[in-house]
Amino acid sequence: MSILIRSVGVSIPEQRISNEELAARVDTTDEWIRSHTGIGARHVAAEGDQTSDLAARSALDALARAKIAPREIDLIVVATATPDYFGFPSTACVIQEKIGALGCAALDVTAGCTGFIYALDVASSMLEARKGRHALVIGADTLTRITDWSDRSTCVLFGDAAGAAVISRIEEGGRGVLGSVLGAEGGGARALYLEQPARDSTFGRPEQVVPVIRMDGKEVYNFAVKSIAVLVERLLHASMYRLEDFSWIVPHQANARIVQAAAKRLGVPESRFYMNIEEYANTSSASIPLALREMVDKGLLVQGQLVMLVGFGSGLTYGAIAIRW
Repeated sequence: MSILIRSVGVSIPEQRISNEELAARVDTTDEWIRSHTGIGARHVAAEGDQTSDLAARSALDALARAKIAPREIDLIVVATATPDYFGFPSTACVIQEKIGALGCAALDVTAGCTGFIYALDVASSMLEARKGRHALVIGADTLTRITDWSDRSTCVLFGDAAGAAVISRIEEGGRGVLGSVLGAEGGGARALYLEQPARDSTFGRPEQVVPVIRMDGKEVYNFAVKSIAVLVERLLHASMYRLEDFSWIVPHQANARIVQAAAKRLGVPESRFYMNIEEYANTSSASIPLALREMVDKGLLVQGQLVMLVGFGSGLTYGAIAIRW
């Protein structure tokens, strides 16, 4: 028995903001952004679009590609740091109604930019344990809604998008999800967090405020570079594969410099890491499925290839999954 990624769907907002356009609003330049991050543009969700709207579109795209009807889905696991509602209901429940997958289990996972990795591991484990058929694993974020546009060090980094994978439990062995490694370093929680501004609680009813992203860039950079190297080594040990057995390493698209440093530490050519951060910036939990879909469209993923997904993010969290495509 195996858990197979059957299809990948995406939803990318039409509005695109280039570095040059951003530099007209913020004290920065295209050269600075590219040299420090590898980012050339980002996409921004339309006014009125919620995270669940992007997620639902990506889910329907994935379902259509898999030729599976929404009513056939047994489980929806959504990774997001920007839910439609604070606390409850879960964004997964909102998506369930929007796509017509009524009655299936639905839950959210909060693991920052590692969210898709965590969600894929959770959904795979639940399908196996419950002997389910199909699940939707969705990574969706609208980080531009919680970006502090006066903070030049962070506002250039983020974009909005959603990516969804249909995963299926099949009797065939040797394909699909082969193994995973998950972890966290809670001591670094304040290195990347949502700052909650002070609120006026007159008459016991606080005013509505929008939290904003705060990040210790140096600490996050060091954590990410170390995490990629450690994750790769731990996953190789757990799976008994060699690094050269993997055709691709697909990392969370946070910063091109992080991947370059990790590749150097591992002694792996940068070309083995698939990157598309130049066009989309950091889309958090959506970044890995966006990369996978682009690779599928380009014909880069071939049945039988070994692929490694690697994520790292707020928490601080990290995770990696080995897949036989």
